[in-house]
Amino acid sequence: MRPLIGISCCLKPFGIFGTPNHAASDSYIRVVRGPVGGTPVLLPAAGEEAAADYLAHINGLILTGSRSNVWPGHYDGPPHAEGTPEDQERDATTLPLIRAAIAAGIPLLAICRGMQELNVALGGSLDQRVQDLPGRMDHSTPSDQKIPLVRTGKAHLVRIDGAGALAATLTAASRRTAQLAVNSLHNQAVQRLAPRLVAEGWAPDGTIEAVRVEGARGFALGVQWHPEYDWECDADSRAIFEAFGHAAAAHAGAKLAAAAE
Repeated sequence: MRPLIGISCCLKPFGIFGTPNHAASDSYIRVVRGPVGGTPVLLPAAGEEAAADYLAHINGLILTGSRSNVWPGHYDGPPHAEGTPEDQERDATTLPLIRAAIAAGIPLLAICRGMQELNVALGGSLDQRVQDLPGRMDHSTPSDQKIPLVRTGKAHLVRIDGAGALAATLTAASRRTAQLAVNSLHNQAVQRLAPRLVAEGWAPDGTIEAVRVEGARGFALGVQWHPEYDWECDADSRAIFEAFGHAAAAHAGAKLAAAAE
């Protein structure tokens, strides 16, 4: 039986009436059905009470990317610039869900906004617009969304900690490398790293691009880029999802064994 993989949803207006919809990109569905080897389960942005219910069933958690930014009130940051998209319903769901998933040893993979949520959930803070900071690169999404390479094109290199969990994941897949070429589609980034997080990857301007949860009982990694966009053609992206999938399958097996005792 395939492990159940929870996929965090955003709350977005849909249709001519702007009806709120719980949504996640199809790219996450496909990657779960593909190299993760799991069954995707969408987790609505239904608040903290729903988090415990989700954890009782899932064997792994993917925290998705999104155009919305984490509400700065969660890390005592200044208000967002006017027009910045927020999703406080998602924040109210994912932040407690992250803490509970780590405590329960449920494998976790945090992607882009998901990595920012991971940092905030564990006590870190964020820069809101990296591209406005002195000496920093523009990591943001280009305005022209019609170009396919916006999502799959490589924007910059990431230096990888050779002794970290991410490096071990890539080494296990026989891809030994000190750096990765990645896409880049974010405005926010880690400012103050949460106490339980360890940086494992850095952009050329010093922006933290990958983290692990120190002392986590299970797989717990965050990446600032979007490996779900190019896993079909990029071996490193696929290796990250395969490692997460193996951890989720092991969690599912242990859960079944415990239930049978």
